[in-house]
Amino acid sequence: MSSVIPRHRVNVLTGIKSARLVEDPAEYANLIKKAKRPLLVIGPLLLESSPDGKLLLEYALDIAKVANIPICATAQTKGKVVELGVKPDSVYDVVEIVNALKDPDWPGVKKVGNHDLVIFFGIRSDLGNQSLSTLKHFAPHLKTMTLCKHYFPHANYSLPNFKKDVKWQEFLENLVANLEKGS
Repeated sequence: MSSVIPRHRVNVLTGIKSARLVEDPAEYANLIKKAKRPLLVIGPLLLESSPDGKLLLEYALDIAKVANIPICATAQTKGKVVELGVKPDSVYDVVEIVNALKDPDWPGVKKVGNHDLVIFFGIRSDLGNQSLSTLKHFAPHLKTMTLCKHYFPHANYSLPNFKKDVKWQEFLENLVANLEKGS
């Protein structure tokens, strides 16, 4: 496997562990299915449209629905989530949810125990990198994953840099299809 250059090169090579690059939607789906208490943290970049005009947020909601994953809405995403007919399980600022996730005794958004897998989707890349770095160093009890179109070295699992939005959209559609297979 060749090395991947993250979108932001500043302060990303400060540890011995970097994200495992996963390019196969079926493998990503299997990682999500293995989690006992996953959490999907969605950000404002999902309010943009994909190449076919579908909101990226709709992919996130599809993933959450088929995999039965609670949603944490950040920034201004709650309003659009509700508008699309879904009630988010929690609403936090990114920094707040990261601080909560660091505590292994935190009861989680559904009050049944802290999460074992946290999936970030639609978070600004600089904020995402810092958030993932914090969890990497201060939350060894959980794994992290990203669904954004850029490589995040501080996650446990990350997608490659998708140069074409169409390829990223294909990945997301195949991920939903693979998650549905196991439902």
